[in-house]
Amino acid sequence: MPESLAILRKSNHIAKITLNRPDKSNLISLQMGQEMDDICRQLNQDNDIYVVIITGAGDVFCGGNELQKSFQPREKQNRNDVEINLKYNVAASVAGIEKPVIAAINGDALGEGLELALACDIRIAAQNAHFGFPEVASGLIPSDGGTQRLPRIIGRGKALELILTAEIINAAEGLETGLVTKVVPAESLISEVDTLAKAIASKAPISLRYIKEAILKGLDLTIEQGLRLEADLYFLLHTTSDRTEGIRAFQQKRPPEFKEQ
Repeated sequence: MPESLAILRKSNHIAKITLNRPDKSNLISLQMGQEMDDICRQLNQDNDIYVVIITGAGDVFCGGNELQKSFQPREKQNRNDVEINLKYNVAASVAGIEKPVIAAINGDALGEGLELALACDIRIAAQNAHFGFPEVASGLIPSDGGTQRLPRIIGRGKALELILTAEIINAAEGLETGLVTKVVPAESLISEVDTLAKAIASKAPISLRYIKEAILKGLDLTIEQGLRLEADLYFLLHTTSDRTEGIRAFQQKRPPEFKEQ
């Protein structure tokens, strides 16, 4: 049986996914894409998981897509390779996770590795991390959401500059542009992310999902439509036992015990 290329561990309502190809810069392969898709689907069905962390084994987050890096000139390309590459877009699987997702970017995130990070909700990077889309230098374009998510996060002008030039930026520049929310020493990354994940996981899981839904869907709506979505989700929360538990815990001055109900 082949070794797992995406390792899933769960503890205290937190799931941690580790891309496990450290000897190959955690390049996304067909097997890894399949495993990631299965894990993401599984996590959406697991009511005991409130927060998800994604990181890479070794000192690289994800160096890109193995299939793209191995593409031959056009006349030698295998059509099946192209179809597989489009079918197993890992960022799309991660973006489908309904719970909050934190990217612990422990090293370089390039090409589809950066697209994977962009599909997460919060990005914290180690100081040694670098980011970029090198596809244009090979006559390609980002194909897993990079052209859509990057401008929504850092703005249209800077996104165009990075993608059109294939420029690689460091962690400090990533923080300056808003690509990541925090940069920490590499040795502190996991503890920083764990602390954040625990803080989020202590909150009501239904509220967490509704907050994510309201913000992400609201970005594609008018302000009036977004406000209606927010109001609908707010009123739905009043029908849950977690809402009742939150009020009772506050009144009794004790930590709440949420059960996603």
